Amino acid sequence: MKFPGLPAGLRCWVVTDGKIGMESQCIGLAEALGLAPEIKRLVTRAPWRWLPPAMWPVPLAALDPSGDLLTPPWPDLLIASGRQSVAPAIAAKRASAGRIFLVQIQRPGVDIRRFDLVVTPEHDGLAGANVIVTWGAMHRVSAERLRADAARLGDTVADLPRPLVAVLLGGPNRVYRWTDAVIARLGDDLARLCRDQGCGLAISASRRTGRRAVAALRQRLQGLPVVFWSDGDGPNPYFAWLALADAIVVTADSVNMTSEACSTGKPVYVAELAGGSDKFRRFHARLAEAGMTRRFAGRVESWRYTPLDETARVAAEIARRFVARRAAGSGG
Repeated sequence: MKFPGLPAGLRCWVVTDGKIGMESQCIGLAEALGLAPEIKRLVTRAPWRWLPPAMWPVPLAALDPSGDLLTPPWPDLLIASGRQSVAPAIAAKRASAGRIFLVQIQRPGVDIRRFDLVVTPEHDGLAGANVIVTWGAMHRVSAERLRADAARLGDTVADLPRPLVAVLLGGPNRVYRWTDAVIARLGDDLARLCRDQGCGLAISASRRTGRRAVAALRQRLQGLPVVFWSDGDGPNPYFAWLALADAIVVTADSVNMTSEACSTGKPVYVAELAGGSDKFRRFHARLAEAGMTRRFAGRVESWRYTPLDETARVAAEIARRFVARRAAGSGG
């Protein structure tokens, strides 16, 4: 255990609907507490999967056996994220007679007093005595993981020239569009890094990126010092490339990847896309004002800032509140 007062053998569940971005945040927070969580991926029956959490009358009965069920023995700590997790997590806490210390990541859409702690980014605009407001997302980046993966997978970029730029690709979502024009501009700006500054590129594509975008970028970068990784290409070098990069380019659609990039203290450039929302604009504006990120326009420079270490800060606050509640003998 990394935090004084946390009991040995603490049992932790991570509860999500299996979306990678949500699950990664929960696992990262558990790992920052020094815990190896049990992962629960929920599948919700119809019609509950389409309804707001407040409308689930018997939440645990709404879970489909094709996913994980929430049954005793109950954990000491439950970290959940995503709309499908809200009602079942609250129901599990109730079924445990309040013994579970319940943490929800992101705005839950129900009365926040039903949680011991809600962790939400500043751009969500949520406040309360049991709310921890962060600049970005929780994640699994740590100095130990970066060192280990750099040693294990460093050969994937050993032949690339320096400066080495890690390029983190997200993909289309509810507010951002990856149009042909956006992909072409991004490809041209990345090619300029290679031609004008002699950079090598390590490009990591997520599941959301899509084959069309990857193929278009490969074509525009043909013949340049570039390596690509996408799902299914073998061991994921994502953490290794974060560790070894001199600078990082990340697409604007991903709060998670931008937060992870800024945790390194390295120059982070945000590649703009078509669309956006007020929430995303507030998020990116906050990091730019803090000197962590700059707009990507086909060139990189070197600068430093205090790394964004929100996961460790939130973990410390969870540990403090967990220990205080146990000391007070509260059942929730």
